[in-house]
Amino acid sequence: MEGLERYRGIVQDFERFVEAMAAPLPVTARINTLKTDRDGLFCRLKEAKVAFWPFSWYPFGFSLDVEKPGNLIENLMGHIHVQEEISMASPIILAPKPGERVLDMCAAPGSKTTQIASIMENRGLLVANDPANNRVASLRSNCERAGAINVVVTRYDGRRFPSSKFDRILVDAPCTGQGMARKDFSVLGRWSLKRSLGLQRLQRGLLERATDLVKPGGTVVYSTCTFAPEENEAVVSWVAERVPQIGIGKVSIPGLESSPGLAEWNGHIFGDEMKECVRYYPHQNDTGGFFVAKLIKE
Repeated sequence: MEGLERYRGIVQDFERFVEAMAAPLPVTARINTLKTDRDGLFCRLKEAKVAFWPFSWYPFGFSLDVEKPGNLIENLMGHIHVQEEISMASPIILAPKPGERVLDMCAAPGSKTTQIASIMENRGLLVANDPANNRVASLRSNCERAGAINVVVTRYDGRRFPSSKFDRILVDAPCTGQGMARKDFSVLGRWSLKRSLGLQRLQRGLLERATDLVKPGGTVVYSTCTFAPEENEAVVSWVAERVPQIGIGKVSIPGLESSPGLAEWNGHIFGDEMKECVRYYPHQNDTGGFFVAKLIKE
């Protein structure tokens, strides 16, 4: 847990935070409304004697007591998608509407893409982009299994995504992944400031390009699964300063406990508007760690 000590000054109830990071991550899944409905899915789970507990904050999410949820017939048929609870937050904050043009800039393996398609009711255009050829295969597979027929898969470096215009863009950026330590504890040992700053350059490029591609009045959601301010507030504030048409919107999901984004860190001033972003710590909702920012183009 040595890598977490740098966050002692910004995480309330730090000891609980550390304890939560050492605990196993609950098994969670999302109902795919493109193929089934909530009542029918829960009825089938009850008949199969699978223990489950619906989320209080999101009607289509639930935790379940299954050692290998990927083997459930409901998963194989695409009626559910096994997905970490807190990762369901960014598509909800993106709030896509049926009929819109939406870009998921860093889409693989497709958990958030299929969630967005579900929210869009398979209407409109959803471009799922990822530059890695080996990851695109899993992205396509997950979209097919989910029945997400409004999805077009592309393979570009997001920083050079071809000129087009979108109503909403999700940038779930590559990051150092400290928030995933409950799933893979080794990520803490791999973290370094050098890695964070290296990824920061990529993250800035992705987010800046997203602000070019989004229509006036449109929304860009930026998310990571790391605690490092270098990859979170430092990226968002840098882009907001460079792109005057961008404003920072307030992020809030009723029922989810969160902490505000940081206005400053180690002498670096990000600005009070960063408090509109949110940090989700593992001890707050018994989840992984997550950061979300919402940018609105004037």
